[in-house]
Amino acid sequence: MSIRRQSIYIGLLLAVAGSGCRVWAGPPGKLLPADVLHSDRQLSSPTENAAYVPAQDAGTAEPFSGTIKIDQSKMDTLPVLDKPVIDGRDARLFPGVRLGFASMGQVLVPVECGEMVKETLAAKVPSYWRVIPQFGRVWKEQGDGEWSRAAFPLTLVNDTENHAHQGLATFLYHHGAVSGLRFQFVQQTTPYLIPQHFVAWGRARATLEPAAGGGEALRAAAAAELADRMPTRPWSELVKSAPAGALDGFGAPLAPKWVVLTAIVRDGIIYYSDSATPYGVYPYPLEMRFGPRSVLKSIGVPLALLRLAQVYGPYVLNLRIGDYVPVADPKYRRVRFIDAADMATGMGGAGTLQTNPNNVYDGYIDPHYDDWYLAPSQADKLREIDAHNIPYPWEPGTVMRYRDHDFYLLGAALQGFLKSVRGPEADIWDMLRTEVLAPIGIHHAPIVRTRESGTEEGLAWLCAGYYPTLDDLAKIATLYQDRGAHAGRQILDSNLTAALFFTENTIRQNTDMALERRLPPGDDPEMLYKMGFHYYPYIGRSGKRIYVPTMRGSTGNFITLYPNRVISMRLTKAWPMPNAEAGAAESPALIMKAVDRLAPF
Repeated sequence: MSIRRQSIYIGLLLAVAGSGCRVWAGPPGKLLPADVLHSDRQLSSPTENAAYVPAQDAGTAEPFSGTIKIDQSKMDTLPVLDKPVIDGRDARLFPGVRLGFASMGQVLVPVECGEMVKETLAAKVPSYWRVIPQFGRVWKEQGDGEWSRAAFPLTLVNDTENHAHQGLATFLYHHGAVSGLRFQFVQQTTPYLIPQHFVAWGRARATLEPAAGGGEALRAAAAAELADRMPTRPWSELVKSAPAGALDGFGAPLAPKWVVLTAIVRDGIIYYSDSATPYGVYPYPLEMRFGPRSVLKSIGVPLALLRLAQVYGPYVLNLRIGDYVPVADPKYRRVRFIDAADMATGMGGAGTLQTNPNNVYDGYIDPHYDDWYLAPSQADKLREIDAHNIPYPWEPGTVMRYRDHDFYLLGAALQGFLKSVRGPEADIWDMLRTEVLAPIGIHHAPIVRTRESGTEEGLAWLCAGYYPTLDDLAKIATLYQDRGAHAGRQILDSNLTAALFFTENTIRQNTDMALERRLPPGDDPEMLYKMGFHYYPYIGRSGKRIYVPTMRGSTGNFITLYPNRVISMRLTKAWPMPNAEAGAAESPALIMKAVDRLAPF
């Protein structure tokens, strides 16, 4: 890649990092002065986010390269957490970690960019969290003397669920020394085990260790990653170019306080909104990693099935779960991979036997759900499934019942099949990273895995647990719209990928398919489902009813793929909510109407 091309994409990153300056309260040197960064005292609250990005008059920083050893430290939270300790690990503790960095001009490049960095420097009580660092900035402030300043986006995540807290961190550096690390976490996506919405902040002691080498290789890889990103523009540019009022209501009917960020992909460009926080606009929106939960159901399983179908043939969809996973119930030997992908295994047992009309969430969160969810290892999770996942009287492929367990088991079965054809070291998520995600320009794919003993890497959850960026989600959705092809290469089975955009072989969500196979009649609002996608019926300005494939994660996370090749995205933190807003979270109707006004479909 040419130096000119590198500089163009680095310039784009710098422009994005400064896009919210119009609403910020002042320069970093005033919001977080050098004496505060050098001190051990805890602040009474987070500061304005403007402290973590250079102002317009910032100076040029000295180059930086090294590893920062960050001690475990206490975080203050607002509100105070009701139940901060989960499985012996404390959510009030910032994890003790080592993070490597190198500067590339004005960009700060993390060695572990896009990785879930686990705690290795724990004190008596381990932290609940891991961290994901992303590209940041380096600069010089007038009041910092000889010291230069660095800041970077940082996300708190964990290895137990799909909970993400988007934050910021900063430190000073000069001639082989660093100040302490100041950090704050001011935005988040949907919580679960820690149900409170909260902000957190603190200070950790840090020491600088020499870089392990490879700085030039790191910078080259960073430049290549930035060059692979899709073009981006702020939301305001899309509004200016759209018909008057076209985008009114986009993101609704969910209340704005629950929306983290919205975006539209049109003509290969990502138009993204600001992400509002109590401390100003989040300054690195394109570096945010989200925890969109069940959106992964429309990514991990479909990509795996469609990739395996491309490599080995479509017959893989008809393989049986019980032939590749050691589960006890013999019915699993009749459950095909595609039945599990359609949420129609005929297993679960916790719901009622009423199927017409059917309630897809009947028995979903049963009394034993958390026993399975919190079970650390694959063996532990399978044990919980054997104990509580009992058969319904209907056959696989006939009745949809939403079960996270089904997608987890399907992931385990896909892993079993892959090992049978590629050997015992094969891993389903590694296959997706190298054969699907990397070729379309996704360089990192952090995901929750089971926790196994020793150094063994666990099974990637395919029911939830992925931490993507907007760029990642846009590229995956675009790959589907391109029928599984990218840059002249067929990555996914073209026919099966194309079928995602048609209603053939979908399952009706409220109907027993053994009784009725036809599509819902007339203007019936019943939704369809297939291979991890929810299909919403929509009647637009054309007067025709179409079904729009949508990736959906609780509650109200939507990535929707339209026939006009537009992609809409809404990322939320909407849980728990008042009952009056619960239904609004799950309805993308106003989003679809806005897209229809923008570009009729």
